Amino acid sequence: MQGRSRRGRSRPSCRGLGGEAPILSLTKPPTTFLCTPLIRSLAFSTCLTVKFTRMRVFFPVVVEALQLVVLLAGAPIFVGWVRMLKCWSQGRSSAGLLQPYRDIRKLFSKDIVIAENASWIFRFTPYLVFGVAVLQGGIIPILSAERPLAATADVIVLVALFTIARFFTALAAMDIGTAFGGMGASREMTIASLSEPAMLMAIFTVSLATKSTSLAQMVQLVADTQFLLRPSIVFAFLAFVMVALAETGRIPVDNPSTHLELTMVHEAMTLEYSGRHLALIEWAKMMKLFLFVMLATSLFFPWGIANVTDFRVLVMTFVLMLIKLLVVGVGLILIEVGLAKMRLFRLTEFLGSSFLLATLGMLSFYILE
Repeated sequence: MQGRSRRGRSRPSCRGLGGEAPILSLTKPPTTFLCTPLIRSLAFSTCLTVKFTRMRVFFPVVVEALQLVVLLAGAPIFVGWVRMLKCWSQGRSSAGLLQPYRDIRKLFSKDIVIAENASWIFRFTPYLVFGVAVLQGGIIPILSAERPLAATADVIVLVALFTIARFFTALAAMDIGTAFGGMGASREMTIASLSEPAMLMAIFTVSLATKSTSLAQMVQLVADTQFLLRPSIVFAFLAFVMVALAETGRIPVDNPSTHLELTMVHEAMTLEYSGRHLALIEWAKMMKLFLFVMLATSLFFPWGIANVTDFRVLVMTFVLMLIKLLVVGVGLILIEVGLAKMRLFRLTEFLGSSFLLATLGMLSFYILE
């Protein structure tokens, strides 16, 4: 009976309404009817579009994070490279590339000593200066011009950030009321009043040639054309180099390795700091030197900066950046070895010459170009 009942069972009907056969047979899986060549091509193109869109969104964020890592980790190494070259040029043995890391770690492990009459400005300034330096690292195009902060990468904003950090550092130096702090603050503001106009004039010369104040657009336009051969760009580059020496406290404007309080400019403002506060200030100072070097190479020698969403191009950009840093380090040491520190009253002539070169660059743009 069981065998007979199995043989007598009728299979489910595959007919539709009215007894007609359906279009799709239930004996085949439904996916076989969907995998037509047209649908396959549409699905493939859709996948590529989604993948490209994700890459367009994901790549700038990764580049921004890599730029911050390069800034935080590369600034002490670059300072160590400059110190090594200076020691070798003077016939002395160097402490190595990683000595700035050891100094920062040692300062972070020490306690903080703060004067009794110190206000919140003295305590807040190291964190502000360090945060401003990190923010500037996200604005300046180091590896790529396509970044989330590219919309805010304006030259006026960049100079304003330098001014904010300098202003609070001078306030913190005068907050304690020591003689050397006030002396260093007055010297720093005197140099800033002469260097900032020259820096703005030099950068505005490049912005006039590119018709934009956005750093990303300036870098892209300079990289695509032969702007370096123009006389205005040459004058602007020379003025910017002189301003960078003054802003970063290098010879002939200031000696970063001096121990004489009467000759200090920037170091005199940070004599009262210790512990992690001093570590943040020293780290920010290293980053400032690194940022000025990268700003100069990005504005005047931007070749190699990635403009496409390709990580292979990003690796090549990183290699070219290392080569630029090596060359700039050698050039910086040649300047410091060949020149002596100027007297304070002669700095007006030096910075006035930089402003004159920047003005000549702007005038040559209007006259010759």
